[in-house]
Amino acid sequence: MLDKPKAARRPRTSLVAGGAGFVGSHLCDRLLAEGHRVLCVDSYLTSSPETVAALDNHPNFRRIEHDICQPLALDEAVDEIYNLACPASPPLYQADPFHTMMTSVVGTGNLLQLAARHGARFLQASTSEVYGDPLQHPQQEDYWGNVNCTGPRACYDEGKRAAEALCFDSLRLGQVDARVVRIFNTYGPRMQPNDGRIVSNLIVQALKGEPLTIYGDGEQTRSFCYVSDLVEGLRRLMAVDPNPGVPVNIGNPGEFTILELAEMVLALMPTRSALIHRPLPADDPQRRRPDISRAEGLLGWRPQVSLAEGLPRTIDWFRATLGATAPLVRRPAKGIAGRVVSPA
Repeated sequence: MLDKPKAARRPRTSLVAGGAGFVGSHLCDRLLAEGHRVLCVDSYLTSSPETVAALDNHPNFRRIEHDICQPLALDEAVDEIYNLACPASPPLYQADPFHTMMTSVVGTGNLLQLAARHGARFLQASTSEVYGDPLQHPQQEDYWGNVNCTGPRACYDEGKRAAEALCFDSLRLGQVDARVVRIFNTYGPRMQPNDGRIVSNLIVQALKGEPLTIYGDGEQTRSFCYVSDLVEGLRRLMAVDPNPGVPVNIGNPGEFTILELAEMVLALMPTRSALIHRPLPADDPQRRRPDISRAEGLLGWRPQVSLAEGLPRTIDWFRATLGATAPLVRRPAKGIAGRVVSPA
């Protein structure tokens, strides 16, 4: 007698809040490639459905227009939830600071309750902004930060800190298997041209032949992580067992001044754009570099794409998106090539 065929195993279902955003869209791509069913939840307040339009015909992809500040009811099983739902660039999150704060606090609470109802694993996208203008360098996860809780960036910084508290309380109470990643500056294709982040600002200004804006003296530093490296880190943190029970920095430890970044953009692009200086925004961090020892030890993760590799790819994408026709010039900026951090 022949055995009856076993019932087909359903694909793992992943909900990505903020799935139509820059990082979220890349994560949706990755999850679909791994065979997951993906529920892309987005309000489109600072993103666009066009970012994920190419996925609409995928049999395992579903878009849900929804603001996570309101509870979300689902009539299907969910195995894991990624909360990426919050604008990450200062001009966007400062445009509606009340909603930014509520997205991080009320929205995270709503998604944690959803995870509890479904028994889903949860990953919260936190940020290096929880360190504020840090007095520790590089920044380790056990550093409590130096945040101005009443300044113009507080809606984002303090909102993310509160979201972390909710996640770890849910974990301690045994309600949700929650994990927290602290994301450092990320760049790559699908960044919004007008989102106000330094990489997109400089590239778009150079493509348009406009002066490149440098805030302050340009000696403040950032560490730039290519989006594919970040997505790999998110996947590893979601999958690792047991739950680390601590926040994990994900970022590229290569540290560059803003002036160095501008010089790299100018070296790669045929433009006569000059540099212009504007006043430094309030509470703008002076130094930013992740200590990734925890990610290396717990996840076996280290970035693979250097700024020298990722920046030309990002310029190519902006060039195609904005319709620019001038060729990309691939030559290292003077004094910069030796500072590129390559993968270990």
